[in-house]
Amino acid sequence: MRVLHADSGRVWRGGQNQVRLLARELARSPDVEQRLLTKRGSELARRAARDGVRVRDVPWTMGLDPRAAWRLVVEALEFRPDVIHAHDGHALGLAVWARRGLAWLGAGSAPHLVATHRVVFPVRSRSALFHADLIIVISEAVRSVLVAAGVAAATIRVIPSGVDPDEVRRAAAAPCGIRATLGLPDGTPLAVNVAALEAAKDQPALLRAAARARTARPDLHWVIAGEGGLRRALEAQIRALGVGDRVHLPGYVDRPEALLAEADVCVMSSRAEGLGSVVLEALALGKPVVATRAGGLPEVVPAEWLVPVGDDDALARKVVAALDHRSAFSLPTRFTASAMAAGVLAVYKLLV
Repeated sequence: MRVLHADSGRVWRGGQNQVRLLARELARSPDVEQRLLTKRGSELARRAARDGVRVRDVPWTMGLDPRAAWRLVVEALEFRPDVIHAHDGHALGLAVWARRGLAWLGAGSAPHLVATHRVVFPVRSRSALFHADLIIVISEAVRSVLVAAGVAAATIRVIPSGVDPDEVRRAAAAPCGIRATLGLPDGTPLAVNVAALEAAKDQPALLRAAARARTARPDLHWVIAGEGGLRRALEAQIRALGVGDRVHLPGYVDRPEALLAEADVCVMSSRAEGLGSVVLEALALGKPVVATRAGGLPEVVPAEWLVPVGDDDALARKVVAALDHRSAFSLPTRFTASAMAAGVLAVYKLLV
């Protein structure tokens, strides 16, 4: 079967890495011929091409870029896909337009439309999701949000995100030297959060937890790696709490796997989380994880290491406890890239 993937590729985050991993895994199947349409010059285009995926990089400046919509139609006319798989909201909107355009052009039977939805934010009543033939969600939490919004349960399939444990370990093999970079002695305990600096990730709760944990573990340092609109607010909060000597904001890191490998515990303070691919990478590296009960996190992290959303006191206590309880739980096989790809391929076969 022929599959045309579409992703706007505007940023490089966990979702884009999932697209790359899926296309790479599907390329190993004799049943699939595929192409990926994404933003020209994007990190997704570069990394997918490096993995041997056939990439069609196109002008895609704004979310619903008409140039990208037209190129999607042209690509569909040439490639004749059985399935168009839209991996983000903007790509899905353009795929709906493209399928209508193909019908208007009289281009034969329209391709099936599959959408992947990764977030637990409310769904608008006019969302393009209602036009997809089948919707892949990455957790039961995301599924619940769609059903509550009126999406037919029969059109939804839960296929968790996955990582390649061997790839994660290879990426982490060369140390990033975060302690030396921060001027910390070897062996300094580190709690690491890798996430965009945005409201859904709730790093303010993480900063309050750092202040609370200082009495119990004055040697503990916290690294919050990422960029986003909350940086200035977080810097101000760090000054107000007096934790500038214990909390570090190194910005975006090129190799988050290497940073996680040097952590003593991975911490997720999210208020909303579809699943959390960073958590999967931490587990692949054998690291303990402390997280909130937000979205799909409880579907990955054992209950004993979960805390209520926004409870900085509980977060601080769990992180301190994790430092003395280093035995991590292993990554379940259903959260591997190969399992994810097998699930997606089954969805395609159901349609075609």
